[in-house]
Amino acid sequence: MKRKFNYFILLCLLLLTVIFVNGCIPNENKTNKLGYAIKDAKGNVINFDKKPQRVLTYAFALDGIVLGLVPTDRLVAINHLADDPNSSNIISLAAKIQHKTNRPAAEEILSLRPDVVFIFANDKADISQTLQDLGIKTVICKRPTSIDEVKETIVLVAEALGESANGDKLIKKMDAQLLKIKNAVATIPKDRHKTVVAISMQPTFGGRGSAFDDICTHAGVINGMSEAGIKDGQVLGKERLVEINPDLLILPVFNNHGMVNIDKFNNDFKDDPALQTLEAIKNNAFYYPHEGYIYNLSQDIVFGVQDVAHGAYSDIVPLPVHEHLSVVIQN
Repeated sequence: MKRKFNYFILLCLLLLTVIFVNGCIPNENKTNKLGYAIKDAKGNVINFDKKPQRVLTYAFALDGIVLGLVPTDRLVAINHLADDPNSSNIISLAAKIQHKTNRPAAEEILSLRPDVVFIFANDKADISQTLQDLGIKTVICKRPTSIDEVKETIVLVAEALGESANGDKLIKKMDAQLLKIKNAVATIPKDRHKTVVAISMQPTFGGRGSAFDDICTHAGVINGMSEAGIKDGQVLGKERLVEINPDLLILPVFNNHGMVNIDKFNNDFKDDPALQTLEAIKNNAFYYPHEGYIYNLSQDIVFGVQDVAHGAYSDIVPLPVHEHLSVVIQN
């Protein structure tokens, strides 16, 4: 009986020792539990002790993704086009972020003291190495060329922010929006699907394998450039455009806060003598999308799908207005 009592006392002492040790040196253990590591698109492993609170991105699309996952006070700066009515669908959020950037140099980034910087691969790649050399955590993301790749970027950004659950929620919102568009477009017979071509101030925009090409697929339209075998990055010449002879021409609206005369660009295009045989020009079949959707590489690319579908099929798919997908209540 005495032996059993002694064993019980010994067991209690051991238990108290474990509790004491765990209670007295919690910092290292808790840091290990709270810390996490992610692998970026280049295979770099980035370690975080805690969720980054001062976030900076090197691309407008990445700003949009971040603002779909966390409140505005987590971004220390935002792209200079974020408050441009033609280029942005996050104007109200951009107004809450004082510092605007335009491909900032390392000195400017350093002055903002970010906990992490997100940058697209091959987007001024020298800056990413410079930032890494300066000890700034830099997450390199693949530039998306499809909606699925946008989702992959969301997953990566969410992991780096310590907000994986929000990333999953945001992707579910994208899928729900895409399903609505799919169901609406399904009512249109395939032989009535329109052929479209996007005319852009970027002459290599919109070919096969581009994000716009994927937008067209989800919108239930035929991307004329892709159908003609013109790949992303290749220039669409006038002769090829005449051969394609699209049902609808999507024209640009970009004006960079009024600094670009977009009306002149579009009028010169429409009045080009070499293009007057185009049925779209004869029928005045032009569509002016919202730049903040159609050139979007964030979760709001789904509204690019909706915008193109609306341009092609009118009210069968409603026009998206002031839309931004987010899973957080912004400050």
